[in-house]
Amino acid sequence: MKINIYSTLTKQKEELRSINKNKILMYSCGPTVYYFAHIGNLRAYLFMDSLRRVLKYNGYKLKHVMNITDVGHLVSDADEGEDKMMKAARLENKDPFAIADFYTKAFMEDMGKLNIDLPEIIARATEHIECMEDYVKQIIKNGYTYQTENTIYFDTSKLDKYGVLSNKNVKEDDTEARIDVDPNKKHLNDFALWIKAPENHLMKWDSFFGKSYPGWHLECSAMGHKYLGEEFDIHTGGIDHIPIHHENEIAQGKGFCGKNPAHYWMHVEFLQVDGKKMSKSLMNLYTLEDLKQKGYEPLVYKMFNFSSHYRKKINFTFQAMDSAKIALTRLREGYTKHLNGTEDIEEDKIKDYEEKFLTAINDDLNMPVAMSVVWDVIKNPIKSKKLAKLILKFDEVLGFDLKNYDPQEEKIPEDIVKLLEIRKKARENKDWAKSDELRDIIISKGYNIKDTKEGMEIKKI
Repeated sequence: MKINIYSTLTKQKEELRSINKNKILMYSCGPTVYYFAHIGNLRAYLFMDSLRRVLKYNGYKLKHVMNITDVGHLVSDADEGEDKMMKAARLENKDPFAIADFYTKAFMEDMGKLNIDLPEIIARATEHIECMEDYVKQIIKNGYTYQTENTIYFDTSKLDKYGVLSNKNVKEDDTEARIDVDPNKKHLNDFALWIKAPENHLMKWDSFFGKSYPGWHLECSAMGHKYLGEEFDIHTGGIDHIPIHHENEIAQGKGFCGKNPAHYWMHVEFLQVDGKKMSKSLMNLYTLEDLKQKGYEPLVYKMFNFSSHYRKKINFTFQAMDSAKIALTRLREGYTKHLNGTEDIEEDKIKDYEEKFLTAINDDLNMPVAMSVVWDVIKNPIKSKKLAKLILKFDEVLGFDLKNYDPQEEKIPEDIVKLLEIRKKARENKDWAKSDELRDIIISKGYNIKDTKEGMEIKKI
């Protein structure tokens, strides 16, 4: 069955046609490892996970690369501000390489908690400096650069068109804006490929340009070429990458070999919190650990993401997370009921479910519709091991690790335990109003309470 995906390059859904039969070459922009990943960052990797799983479900083999940015990413996505790694090192008073190691490990742990299917190749920028240097030399040789005292710039005026993803208007006469950034830049959209390091800069390497370090945009182009070649099938990232980072990757590819590196560019939309953009000033940046402290396991956040299509903004609220928590419980319990079922079901019904699920996921990863098929299977009054097997097959795409789910290992979350303790004291003090209030809170979090002579019995809804 054919797979349709939305390409940012053409602004429409297209049938996926791979360069190599039954194999997909793919590149995904990875994290800049200067701090913990927040849930907005993680939405991009949940999308990446769904795409990988859908492709594999359809029988494709994957060669997929994801970078780890541990040098060169300035505070602005353009060539402005301090290197994020250097800023983190200064704030934490640590070596930038130690910062990178610590937060890379934290990121990989988050990937594991979300049961994300990892790319075949994970490449750290600092381990590919020579690769990037060779890539820059070829762009220089092809005549797409100019040099200032401290920087080698890519000259976007040499391209047939700059801004093919975002369709931005390039105003070559915007002198004032250009001077505000760097008076030596010839054009506003020109960007740094290679930068001379100041004396106190900790992350620098000996190169043809002296003690220096690469620009952020360069690593994806160089490592994509190293592992996937001049052209590959799919490039993924967040929509924030479209106007600068991914435009610059395309520019570098054309400067290097005259080609746009990816046939399909796919982008995931932003996550908002209570209808607002996430920001430190609003104190609405949450990590998986923050969610855990509030009683939500990581896979609840995964379930929450399936409530919206990846190309639509999704609004994070704790009310929505409560619903996702209940949904995950129902999925697990529904699977268990079918697993313990003794009835039979017609093969035509199984086939119908399979076709509907496949149609949904192959329609540009329409996970909300795919989940509606899953719920139809869960709610089927016939409890059959065949349906349990089907749910496990669907879970190859969903990634909830149902095959390893053991209901006997379910533990009452720490926040619920604390509420139970407070409620117990309220009942001992005959504070029935407080007891009822706490009961309602616990029920809203997905647990039923039964008061008995022996004490409180609690069970997931």
